[in-house]
Amino acid sequence: MDAIRKQLDVLMGANRNGDVREVNRKYYDRDVCRLYLVGLCPHELFQLTKMDMGSCPKVHSLQLRKEYEEAKSKGVDNYDRELEDVIDKLIGECDRKIGRALKRLEDDDAKAAIAISVTEVTQTPEVLELSREIKEKLKEADQYDLEGKMDLKIRAMEIVDELRTKRADKQSTLLLDAFNKDRASLPQPLPNPPSLAAIPLVAPDPQTQEMINEKLKKAEELGEQGMVDEAQKALEEAEALKKLPPRHEPLLDSSKYTAADVRITDQKLRVCDICGAFLSVYDSDRRLADHFGGKLHLGYMQIREKLAELQLVVHKMTP
Repeated sequence: MDAIRKQLDVLMGANRNGDVREVNRKYYDRDVCRLYLVGLCPHELFQLTKMDMGSCPKVHSLQLRKEYEEAKSKGVDNYDRELEDVIDKLIGECDRKIGRALKRLEDDDAKAAIAISVTEVTQTPEVLELSREIKEKLKEADQYDLEGKMDLKIRAMEIVDELRTKRADKQSTLLLDAFNKDRASLPQPLPNPPSLAAIPLVAPDPQTQEMINEKLKKAEELGEQGMVDEAQKALEEAEALKKLPPRHEPLLDSSKYTAADVRITDQKLRVCDICGAFLSVYDSDRRLADHFGGKLHLGYMQIREKLAELQLVVHKMTP
């Protein structure tokens, strides 16, 4: 029920039932969300993700945002710094998570920590143009909402979804090209390796088994929440982990193989420098597109863009 309520809030506004109290409410009232007035409330970005902050306890109103923007243009009020402080903290936490992830990969395999900047790789003129079109459509949707033209707002949001899908597909192709070059630098197996038929099958090593158990548990939890696609993906990841070779020295002649050769089929993880998610150089374009179109990645992308925008305004105002 909460999920349905959140979807209705996004499409029709939190005051969709016609709460008359909003008629007399002012943008500067204590129960109005100042972050939303400035343009972005983090509570809205991460709904139904592991970063879900729950519903914002304060009022979100496009009409009040419009009134605030008019007052701000006259120099009456400015809440930019409040939003900047909040999202700066969120980005700081994300960047620390990215740092820990890179350290973990570096400890496991020095080459795994090679930095591939998702931001740099995926910011082509075409992608930037799609991002601009998305922002314009979102503004149109807000205007239709203010005018009560809900059919036009819904259509505008459908176009936003289409543009986001197109952008995610383009970004996944760009990152896949970068990963292909990355894979080419990884150690390759020997041209004529000895037959592995004589090597007995063994159970996954403890570290891999722990990862498998976590994936299975996650799949069960997602299934209970009705998130079928996500649960299926977690199961597929668990099956892929089961096929990985154990992380120990092989029974073959050790003089011919290095540890890197043994682990050539490992996932070779990289860390997204926007949201901190793990990506594999062996991921498919569909998997990467799902990542770029996911709520978590989009949410962190929005707050990073908003922070840059706020800092630019402050820089222009500084003599």
